[in-house]
Amino acid sequence: MYRALAWKALQTGLDLNDEPCMLQLADDTCITFEPADDRERILVDGQEVSRQIREHDVEQASSKISIHAGVRTLMVAHQRRMATQGGVVMDGRDIGTVVFPDADVKFYVTARLDERAKRRHLEVQAAGSTQAVDELTAAIQARDARDMGRHTSPLRKADEAVTIDTSDIPVSQVVDMMEQEIARRLAASKGST
Repeated sequence: MYRALAWKALQTGLDLNDEPCMLQLADDTCITFEPADDRERILVDGQEVSRQIREHDVEQASSKISIHAGVRTLMVAHQRRMATQGGVVMDGRDIGTVVFPDADVKFYVTARLDERAKRRHLEVQAAGSTQAVDELTAAIQARDARDMGRHTSPLRKADEAVTIDTSDIPVSQVVDMMEQEIARRLAASKGST
């Protein structure tokens, strides 16, 4: 959602540091998700931006606008409305600590910096970009520092979150680990009723 808003801010040429302007933009923007095969399509005011929000400049812009407390308040309210029907899986840098502190299951998914940069490099190459791995590494470090250091909703691991380091394991194994933890929690909750 922050990337979608950042994409719109960049498209309209707005100042990312102007909190009242970003707050108004967030209030005026309709961000929706639609199922599409095994993925979701992300739409901003009806325009699909699923690919565009993965671009480097959008990623960096999203981290800059996410420091604005008013923008975060609006986004959290929207995320919570999305989950009112239950059965929702969300990811984000404050989902388990701020948005859904009472979530049934929380995972803190991480990987070594070099592995994250390598993965990001493959993504940008697939999108036709030619960013170097060292440039991506620096950008990831800067974003992490911004997100961990922001005053409102900093990036941190929720105390009860299960940490999964994905550095050296395939996606299928990550999914298996998550499914096992969810099944364990379901069995434990049934046993306590």
